[in-house]
Amino acid sequence: MPRFYFNILSEAGSLDDWEGTELADLDAAHMEAVRDARALMSSAVLLGYDISSRSVEIRNETGDILLVLPFSEAVKQMG
Repeated sequence: MPRFYFNILSEAGSLDDWEGTELADLDAAHMEAVRDARALMSSAVLLGYDISSRSVEIRNETGDILLVLPFSEAVKQMG
């Protein structure tokens, strides 16, 4: 199974995922990114922060950027 890396991007820089997660394909990685973004935003809202301007960057094992998911888009997506 391929390994995907989920980096969090903000105005201040990036928080890199050095471990990665094995998932079946890019569709599964996209759904994982949506779940991660939603969870991070939920935690931030409870603390009084708005982090909706951040993004999740999905990379493959060779470091290629496969997809960038804005947190704001994660709220709008079903699933």
